[in-house]
Amino acid sequence: MDISNPRYKNQGIHVVCTLFTVRDGEVKVLLVQRSNKPYTDKWMLPSGAVYNDEDCETAMKREMIEKTGISGIYVEQFHTFSNPKRSPLMRMIAVGYIGIVNSENIKIKKKTEKTQNSEWFNLRDVPVDLAYDHREILLEAIETMKRKIMKSPIVKSLLPKYFTLPELQNVYEAILNKKFDRRNFRKKFLQLDLIENTGLMADVKGHRPANLYKFIASNDHDVEIF
Repeated sequence: MDISNPRYKNQGIHVVCTLFTVRDGEVKVLLVQRSNKPYTDKWMLPSGAVYNDEDCETAMKREMIEKTGISGIYVEQFHTFSNPKRSPLMRMIAVGYIGIVNSENIKIKKKTEKTQNSEWFNLRDVPVDLAYDHREILLEAIETMKRKIMKSPIVKSLLPKYFTLPELQNVYEAILNKKFDRRNFRKKFLQLDLIENTGLMADVKGHRPANLYKFIASNDHDVEIF
């Protein structure tokens, strides 16, 4: 590599995090509103540039704290976005991260040095004109999330420690945007040996008490769920 070649110059790296949650049967994504140029006032996914002295994962964790106040959550890389024109400032490669969280357990900053607001948006209400190429990144992240929940128990990040089977089914239906037969869903999930009955009961308004389940910690493996 000839580092004097001008075609190597003026390049950088972005980290972009698409963070999902489910509330009241709705899938939501976390967006922040910019307060600086370019794209002032536009909504975007939490993101920022990687410093020369840090790796991408460290940069992602730092940016999440700086832009949202969130720390200690599990996210993972899912795709790289390399359109040379994705940033109007310079060539910026974007390393995409995806995460799923129980938003009731975290508190987000409403305003930071570079953002003026932050909100959980229903997917159908996300602004069309997100900053940069974040619309494209979000759409790719949605498809990635759908694939992951069909092959791994990642949805446990969305649920409390103890949950009912209808609560579990509601999460899958919300993310996949489809309905499952209650009996078939129950039978399928119990056969996977991913969850177990705790012997505890939950009061359900207007219905009989429901069994409470939990994920089996030792069975945190990829599996063909649907």
